[in-house]
Amino acid sequence: MASQSLPRFLYGGDYNPDQWPREVWDEDVRLFRLASINVATVAVFSWARLQPHEERFDFDWLDEIMDRLHTNGIAACLGTATAVPPAWLCQRYPGILPVTIDGQKRQFGQRMQFCPNSPDYRRATQRMARAMAERYAKHPALIMWHVANEYGPYCYCDTCAEAFRQWLRERYGSLDEVNRRWYTSFWGHTFYDWDQIVPPSHLSEEFTRGEWEGTAFQGISLDYRRFMSDSNLACYLGERQVLKEIAPHIPVTTNLMGHYKPLDYFKWAPYLDVIAWDSYPTNKDDASNIALRHDLMRSLKKQPFLLMEQTPSQQNWQAYNQLKRPGQMRLWSYQAIAHGSDAVMFFQLRRSRGACEKFHGALISHAGHENTRVFHECATLGEELERIGDDILGSASPARVGIIFDWENWWAVELSNGPSVALKYLPKIQKHYRAFFRRNVAVDFLPEEADFAGHDLIVAPVMYMVKPGVARRLEEFVRSGGTFVTTFFSGIVDDADLVTMGGYPGELRSLLGIWAEEIDALFPEQSNRLVLEEPFGAVRGEYQCGLLCDLIHLEGARALARYGEDFYAGRPAVTENSFGAGKAYYLASDPDEAFLEAFFAELCRVKGIDPVLETPKGVEAVQRVKGDRVFTFVLNHNPEPVEVDLGAEIQQDLLSGSEVSGRATIPGRGVLILRRE
Repeated sequence: MASQSLPRFLYGGDYNPDQWPREVWDEDVRLFRLASINVATVAVFSWARLQPHEERFDFDWLDEIMDRLHTNGIAACLGTATAVPPAWLCQRYPGILPVTIDGQKRQFGQRMQFCPNSPDYRRATQRMARAMAERYAKHPALIMWHVANEYGPYCYCDTCAEAFRQWLRERYGSLDEVNRRWYTSFWGHTFYDWDQIVPPSHLSEEFTRGEWEGTAFQGISLDYRRFMSDSNLACYLGERQVLKEIAPHIPVTTNLMGHYKPLDYFKWAPYLDVIAWDSYPTNKDDASNIALRHDLMRSLKKQPFLLMEQTPSQQNWQAYNQLKRPGQMRLWSYQAIAHGSDAVMFFQLRRSRGACEKFHGALISHAGHENTRVFHECATLGEELERIGDDILGSASPARVGIIFDWENWWAVELSNGPSVALKYLPKIQKHYRAFFRRNVAVDFLPEEADFAGHDLIVAPVMYMVKPGVARRLEEFVRSGGTFVTTFFSGIVDDADLVTMGGYPGELRSLLGIWAEEIDALFPEQSNRLVLEEPFGAVRGEYQCGLLCDLIHLEGARALARYGEDFYAGRPAVTENSFGAGKAYYLASDPDEAFLEAFFAELCRVKGIDPVLETPKGVEAVQRVKGDRVFTFVLNHNPEPVEVDLGAEIQQDLLSGSEVSGRATIPGRGVLILRRE
């Protein structure tokens, strides 16, 4: 399902009526209608209520809820109810319960507490999904299936060990190939029989030493992460197959979690009819990091996504659960829409009375009525979305810049056991993204397997792992006129985490026109300097750099900047290589943000990639496009009013209905949505 086929812009959230007596249900519906709620996600955590015994189902209460929602014009995003295996199931089939990385067998409790390779778990979830589909596939309230909830558990049990061995047989074919790929000749770790392979846990290969989480053998640890991501996906696919068999016309999704490290969401994306995800920033989160997560989710399928969960007021599970300030929920909702969401949904619609999420925010608070600040803000937003949402529904988010974000590379970088414990993949992605965010330049995220041809500028921070064929496709991209930028600690290994011999950056060496012989790791208190040879557009003078410093030699590239300190002072630190009709750049150290902003601004200028708007600090401008219509979102993340130049062209502000142009003052945490025909 493309998001364009949604019946309407969705506004609503998780609803758990099974936690409440029936006399509350009528009041819920009254308040939903008052807040312009048009969709409710139901039955996500209801397995225990719907199937109290292996041979007995109880759908009477859910029948009533589905009918009640439909009668009141509220659609249902219906959970398959499999988010938490019921206690009776875990008692009868104890193999469902997972084993931790420390070798401990878990007991019943918490949620998503299952072994993803347990045949009993998969059989039970598929049976539950079938029962739901057979009962509700033709119900007029149903618009979408919501499978399970926030997948992600890793398990290290004997069942997983055997499944891992089978996964390895299918991937590599022979034990000799496994030994070669994992380089088991090191430390005498050669395997002679498949049964000798066990999951890489704290009982075997992996360890934690202070802030260092490492492994003795990167190959097995990397493959286990691939395997566990695939195992969780197989659980989802089992339920999806059942749902599609019975109701092929109803879209199927599950809620993702942004840049959630354990699961490779690019591998999941083809099997979700629409991407849905849960956004829970803190008040200290930089606006760019929130935007990045939205853009990553949109990029999974390159189409609009659904903001499946956010809180209308506060979380309960973070260390400090501060209230969203007045206007902040509305601002962050419109930020999600600006970056491609066709929904604004909450967890939850009514605040639970007990257990661990009783202090998690909700449309309906413990006060139980509409006379609260949060309800008023939600109702105001609901009225606005009811008025303008369908105008934006299905619109695209074009971008000429691509940042390579690859989960397998992420795992490999942080399993590398060197050169620095401070080298973390996600902060480098965020840092490079922020340089474009602050200039209001749109970004797509791409896996290494992506087609690069649709972009003009590709940036690959810390591209440590280069998968088969990627270097050749990047060469084709640059040769055809594209611009490519990569950084220190790139081109080091192949997809098995085996070093590409002959000098770094391995397969990228010809494209970049350099080779690196050593990598210096700086202590946190140390830094170096990038000294520009001559001005490179607005990039001039000196900048700070640190973390890692590659000692490189030029092989056709020219030095744009050189190191200013240490025994390698004067050696190239930033290089440019002409390659066919395009250019490739290498950042041999981790530069400060001032350098990245100036550097990428110059590359965008040369490529003709203009910002949506020039805005003051803290003001974000994003565009979506639908046919000939261009929607420009101007979002003021500052708590105080800011004046912005909107340009000379007269546009309509969808929120106020007025025509605007020139300089305009946007209130603190305020929003403009401008439509241009």
